[in-house]
Amino acid sequence: MVGATRGMGRAVARLLAERGDTVVLLGRDAAELAISARDLSARGARGIIATGHLDLAEPSAFSAALDQADQASGGLDMLVVTAGDFALARDAERLRRLLDVNFTATAVLCQLAAERFAARGGGTVCAFSSVAGDRARRSNYLYGASKAGLSAFLDGLGLAYGDRNVRVICARPGFVRTGMTAGLPVPPFAGEPDAVARVVLRALDRGAPVVYAPPIWRWVMLPIRLLPRALMRRIRF
Repeated sequence: MVGATRGMGRAVARLLAERGDTVVLLGRDAAELAISARDLSARGARGIIATGHLDLAEPSAFSAALDQADQASGGLDMLVVTAGDFALARDAERLRRLLDVNFTATAVLCQLAAERFAARGGGTVCAFSSVAGDRARRSNYLYGASKAGLSAFLDGLGLAYGDRNVRVICARPGFVRTGMTAGLPVPPFAGEPDAVARVVLRALDRGAPVVYAPPIWRWVMLPIRLLPRALMRRIRF
């Protein structure tokens, strides 16, 4: 398993480690990786805990990072990507970074992992998209566009690699109280990292292609996806 080191990544890694899975934490901040590894050990992790470097801004190093995770785990069979970026600013540099992190780099990493897993007989790829990708909104259309692209990519990846025993899971959380959302207004149905992680873990075990977390978001987004465009403009959603 490969995870980020903060917020959702740490929550998912904690659940996997507590049940005895080998966990390899990959991230760009060595200090945060060490903190996460110590946290998992202190909480009674029963599996092997290892760390390695991976920066979504450096796609040329993705293969080496997966090699490192393979070696540390004795054979990687699951990738969980939780990293993401959120910004309301519309300047070109922030938009480029948001699209790179949320879509381009994540898609490249998942593609490399899927091909690797297929070559060895199967595995699981899971990446965190968002309910924001289900329907464009004027308030966060840049973030939503990046997540919509990721959701579509994961759907296609699952179709392309399903007959090669690679399961692809698109996690679509609603608003989660993490460092990324600190300072933002908290909407209804906001989730906590640990609760969201438990929902995602069940989907990982079942191989469900799409998981909403908290689960209520599946039903919240259903009518929103069906709203006519004219009504969306009128209610300024």
